[in-house]
Amino acid sequence: MRVSRKDWASGDDAWRGHVEGADLGTDVTVLVYQTDTPGKGPGWHVHPYDEVFIVRQGRALFTIGAQKIEAVAGDVLFGPRDMPHKFHNLGPGRLETTDIHLSPRWIQTDLPDPEAERD
Repeated sequence: MRVSRKDWASGDDAWRGHVEGADLGTDVTVLVYQTDTPGKGPGWHVHPYDEVFIVRQGRALFTIGAQKIEAVAGDVLFGPRDMPHKFHNLGPGRLETTDIHLSPRWIQTDLPDPEAERD
């Protein structure tokens, strides 16, 4: 099976998008994330399956449950099923991750961030 870049990427230059495992006949969904903006990243959310994060470029602060982990290019992290998590670019420069979801479909529930400033 092959899924062309034009079918999963959000643009010609950005390495950002996803391929669901069901489209490939497998139980693994792959997300590719990229941002050049320090402080930007996926917000607090949870999945009903395990997830593996691979930091391909840059530096990120991951919050997985109550644990905070500063990760750099080459690090691999694990996010257990049903454990809320988030990460963001620490900068300087680009952050690129490949996120492996152990599910044939991307299932995500966004949550209110307990660390967000309240008005």
